[in-house]
Amino acid sequence: MHDFLLNWSILAGVMAIGLFSPGPDFVMTVKNSIQHSRRVGIFTALGLAAGVAVHVTYCLMGLATIISQSILLFNVFKYIGAAYLFYIGFMALRSKGSTLETDPSTAPTQIMSSFNALKSGFITNLFNPKATMFFLALFTQILNPHLPLWTSAIYGATCITMTAIWFSIVATVLTTPTVRARFVRYSKWIDRVCGGVLIALGLRLALTKASH
Repeated sequence: MHDFLLNWSILAGVMAIGLFSPGPDFVMTVKNSIQHSRRVGIFTALGLAAGVAVHVTYCLMGLATIISQSILLFNVFKYIGAAYLFYIGFMALRSKGSTLETDPSTAPTQIMSSFNALKSGFITNLFNPKATMFFLALFTQILNPHLPLWTSAIYGATCITMTAIWFSIVATVLTTPTVRARFVRYSKWIDRVCGGVLIALGLRLALTKASH
């Protein structure tokens, strides 16, 4: 039990650092929350968590090692992820700002659906090969062939839950009335900054090389 608690603490700490580091997941949550609504931001967070669930599952099954060592598979994930970030970034650069009013009761209803928000978060996280590298590096530190299934399940559930909670908090904070009003006022420039960051992240991702 002592080893389990120690390894769980290590995993939670490293996972927290990874979540707090700005990247495509954070930028997508900010963009969707400000451009649309808290609901959209939270569903984006759930989509990100769903992507993490996929990464965690194949890492625990040992497939992450195969992907990390296969240049072909690595490049497939890399270019799909980069293309998606380019597309979202380009659309954000063309943004004319949020159409939402600072008073939520007068906001128009034409915003992103829950499904599309979930999908945007899921795709953003899933097709980021750096997530594969992150979870591979993380789990290789605490997993061993004799680890009980329930222990692996708790480790995986921890990563998924932390992702959902953290980005839901981000979405909630950004859509509180005071913060939201300020962000909406400058939403056009926020969208463009987010668009530029997403394109830069996509470019960085496209240039990423598989490590052996």
